[in-house]
Amino acid sequence: MTDALTELGRHIEDKRPDCVLGFEVAHGELTVDVAAPNILGLVDFLKSDPSCKFSTLVDITAVDYPQRPKRFDVVYHFLSMYQNQRIRLRVAAREEDMIASITSVHPSANWFEREVFDMFGILFSGHPDLRRILTDYGFRGHPLRKDFPTTGYTEVRYDEAQKRVVYEPVKLVQEYRQFDFMSPWEGADYILPGDEKGEKAEEAKS
Repeated sequence: MTDALTELGRHIEDKRPDCVLGFEVAHGELTVDVAAPNILGLVDFLKSDPSCKFSTLVDITAVDYPQRPKRFDVVYHFLSMYQNQRIRLRVAAREEDMIASITSVHPSANWFEREVFDMFGILFSGHPDLRRILTDYGFRGHPLRKDFPTTGYTEVRYDEAQKRVVYEPVKLVQEYRQFDFMSPWEGADYILPGDEKGEKAEEAKS
C-alpha cells in the first residue's frame, strides 16, 4: 500500500509540478501539499486523470495554527472508487488569503466550504453562496479558531416577558471561574453505580 501511494504521489508531482509543493506517505495515507493559487487546477486534474479518478469529495475542513504566518491549513479529502485509493490535499493560507472554490469541479463542496468559512473565517473566491451554515445570523467570530473563547461572546435565550429570543453578552458569575482541577473521581461522597460490587467482592475475600 505504501509503495502504491508513493508511486501515486510521484505521478501527481510529475504531472502537475506547478501545483504540488511536496507529498508524504504516513500511517498509510497520502498527503499532498498544494500551492494555494493552483488548488482548483489540481482538483480538476485528480478527477479527470486516468491514474487518479478521484471523483468523490469526502470532506473539506481546516486546522488553525495561530503561531504561524500562514495560520490555516485547508484540508481536502478525496476518494477514488475506481483505483480504491484516498488522498488528502493540504493548502496553507494566511488569514487574509482567499482560496479558490472547487464547486465548479465538485458541486458537493458548496456546504463544506460554507462550513469552513463559518467555523474558521476562511474565504473561498468563486463560491456561489458563501454565508454561514451552522451558526446564527449576526453570529460574532468563528468558533473553531484557537483564539475563540469557549464561552462565546453572546448568550441566546427566550425571554418570557418579551415573548421572543434575545441576544445578550455572556455573563459569568465569579464562582464559575474558580477551578480546583480535582479529578471528578476524587472527593466524591457518593457511590457510583457498580462500585458496590467491588466492595462486596473485597468483603467476600476477607
